[in-house]
Amino acid sequence: MSANTAANKSTVRRFRKIALLEGISFILLVFIAMPLKYWADFPLAVKYVGWAHGVLFIAYVFSLIQCWTEYSWKFGRVLLFFFASLLPFAPFVVEKRLKTEAN
Repeated sequence: MSANTAANKSTVRRFRKIALLEGISFILLVFIAMPLKYWADFPLAVKYVGWAHGVLFIAYVFSLIQCWTEYSWKFGRVLLFFFASLLPFAPFVVEKRLKTEAN
């Protein structure tokens, strides 16, 4: 295995991990932190979970761009993966798809 192939695999592996974490943070934000803010008068939940989700979203986008350049992914695929980050459960689909492709 060449060094470039190993680097590419590690890039996708990192993107898959970030996609999982970003998806989890989005679900926590929407289904736990937001209800805590509005139904339990606990706005700190949104502050901290929202902050973590924001950082993970930025990492997701940067990692997506890195995979795009290293793998020469088609623009449509990159756009699909980007829009997947905007839907609560879609990052899990992205992660599973990439895992299936890796095998």
